[in-house]
Amino acid sequence: MSVFGNVLEKLGLRKSSKASRPTTTQQRKRQQSAPQGDSAGGGSASQTSQIPGTTRTSKSTASSSSGATTAESQRPVAMVDVTAHLEELAAKNPQQLNWRTSIVDLLTLLDIDSSAAARRELADELGAPVDLKDGSAEMNTWLHRAVLRKIADNGGKVPKELLD
Repeated sequence: MSVFGNVLEKLGLRKSSKASRPTTTQQRKRQQSAPQGDSAGGGSASQTSQIPGTTRTSKSTASSSSGATTAESQRPVAMVDVTAHLEELAAKNPQQLNWRTSIVDLLTLLDIDSSAAARRELADELGAPVDLKDGSAEMNTWLHRAVLRKIADNGGKVPKELLD
């Protein structure tokens, strides 16, 4: 898994890939309960879901090989209060970690490798400018902001002052 994928998983914004895969039994149940469009198993199903305050209708195509639908990947992401989660972790941690300004402390708090090599890998994942990928303080500052922005983009509730 990617470094940033680990960040999302630790914050509860993404389930681990192992936990998110349906079992064969779950796939069979889903296939049996889904409306059939044609005999080839590649039919379309229209689904309507209720989310408080909204209605979402999506059209998905069932895949006969995996039993998964594209609607599963389009589920809305639940908002996670990142600040509260990180403050809770910081309170339990014996170290004084300043996750609000330090990418090293943020990764350490999430129990993710914060070495220079891991931060360079994370910088590559997030598309850091080439001139910042040298492990400098500028890279760390850019990386901290980029990580918080990407967390917000993935459903994390991050205070505006940490995104600027």
